[in-house]
Amino acid sequence: MSPGDEHDGYGGSGQTRTRLPEGNTGDVHGGTRRPARSSRSLLAGLGVVALLVAAIAFANRGGTPTGTSPSSDTPGKAATAPTGTRPVTDTDGTVPTGYAHDEQGAQSAAANYAVALGSTDMFQKGPREAVVRSTHDPAVTDALVKNLNNSYSPGFLATVGLTPEGLAPSGLTFVSRTIPVGAKVKDYAGNTATAEIWCMGLVGLAGEGSTKPVTSSWFTLTQKLKWVGNDWKITGWDQTEGPTPVNGDNRASAADDIAKAVEGFGGFTYAR
Repeated sequence: MSPGDEHDGYGGSGQTRTRLPEGNTGDVHGGTRRPARSSRSLLAGLGVVALLVAAIAFANRGGTPTGTSPSSDTPGKAATAPTGTRPVTDTDGTVPTGYAHDEQGAQSAAANYAVALGSTDMFQKGPREAVVRSTHDPAVTDALVKNLNNSYSPGFLATVGLTPEGLAPSGLTFVSRTIPVGAKVKDYAGNTATAEIWCMGLVGLAGEGSTKPVTSSWFTLTQKLKWVGNDWKITGWDQTEGPTPVNGDNRASAADDIAKAVEGFGGFTYAR
């Protein structure tokens, strides 16, 4: 994957409930490979997941997971509060861990892992490795970390507007967030699961004078999960663009307002 490639967002379906507001964390998206366009267009579609998918595909040499087993949750139920088993019991660094060994636990894990893998941590070498090792099967982590370190090269980071260390220029705030909208289990077999997460992503540089404004995208993230070491861990990814809603009539906020929002509004731990 070259720094000039563009990646648009993707999306999915289902219901996810949220709880446990957490501290300020940055998070985001990815998408299908597109021809290079302007730097603004590149940033609008840029996402961590696209790099992860490419790296995991390289490491695993796997294909798109398939399956038809439905989730045990009833479609159409009001998504107003978390239900079922408590979704998480612990953390590994900044990543929620310790999920239930069932379909609900797989969905909760997939949603929270999507958030972590779309965060600003993925643009810095040390934090990136910590996130990958917290969310993935140890059998794939070494190859994935190596491939991601190559992908997040100084040239690639410069294209995003970041320093070689993955930091925002002085006076600007780098935004990279993934916001899960819904989740469902595509198939489940006790110790393995395939979960789909419908997400909205935010990415860009916020602040006065930014030439790479924060933009949004929609995408569906498919995670292949395995029960490893008493928790769900990722073994592979896939992604599709959309479903994407029609843009509303909201006026775009000033760059400083976006920066203040990112710094002032923390994220969530997601619960099925």
